Amino acid sequence: MNDIVSPTAQDLRDARNEVGRDEEHNLIASNKVEGTAVYRPDGEKIGRIHHLMVGKTTGQVEYAIMSFGGFLGMGKELRPVPWEALDYDPEMGGYIVSAEEDTLRNSPYLREDIEPTWDRAYGMHVFGYWGVPY
Repeated sequence: MNDIVSPTAQDLRDARNEVGRDEEHNLIASNKVEGTAVYRPDGEKIGRIHHLMVGKTTGQVEYAIMSFGGFLGMGKELRPVPWEALDYDPEMGGYIVSAEEDTLRNSPYLREDIEPTWDRAYGMHVFGYWGVPY
């Protein structure tokens, strides 16, 4: 005899709704991360997550591309930050990056006209800048 009971469609909808409200579980959809605020440890908002860079073979997030500054999309800067350099704070509803103003200002950035190679040398440069092992 098989004691396994398949969930109903309503059970699956309920489970999805619970996951969407629960800040304590370990997973989050990428579309929920994009646009999330980034703060300094003192609570000052410094930017937003623009998008994520995911390893094709590992499936792991390597970088959060952060959007800093700008007004109405003009003058914003995109900077790759190793995922490990960010900490999620459920009370703030955003990510915390421990970096002084000069560290942020001098961090590697993405140019509009040149796509980085996203190879090991580039990864070592970005991760090394942020003091995170690559």
